[in-house]
Amino acid sequence: QCEEAAYEERRYPAGKWACVTKGEPMYEQSISMSFMKLMRYICKENSVGCYLGMTVPVLNEIHLTKEGTELEREVVTAYYLPGEFQQNPPVPTDPEVRITERAPLRVITRVFYGMTTEETILREISLFWELLGSTDTVLRETYIVAVYENPSIPQRRNEIWFICRA
Repeated sequence: QCEEAAYEERRYPAGKWACVTKGEPMYEQSISMSFMKLMRYICKENSVGCYLGMTVPVLNEIHLTKEGTELEREVVTAYYLPGEFQQNPPVPTDPEVRITERAPLRVITRVFYGMTTEETILREISLFWELLGSTDTVLRETYIVAVYENPSIPQRRNEIWFICRA
């Protein structure tokens, strides 16, 4: 049997990210509005006044409600600054775009394809828990949706990340 691995563990180094936090009524609205702000920062609305270059994945950090049945409204959308800007990130002109240093991250990740809606994300989280079984090595309230391709691509590649405890 030569099946694709169900999930994999990865480590990411610490680094600087441009982030926008939104809490719109729908998940899709939050990530769309945040991504537009990040794109304006990437394209020109920054202290160096030039295109910074695109990196992938773009991360959407989400939190589940206490019941675990729906997403909290607030979503953090994050873009990793290219290597040449890691030491000295260009300052955003939009005050809603903030530069943050994120700690090293260890995640267990699983690929899924298509649109990312609250419904699809909740389904992917549920499926992933079924695969993993009972474990307390990952957080239960915070997850990351990693997006690798343009949202207009119908079967775009995404990942759900379970964050490993320190």
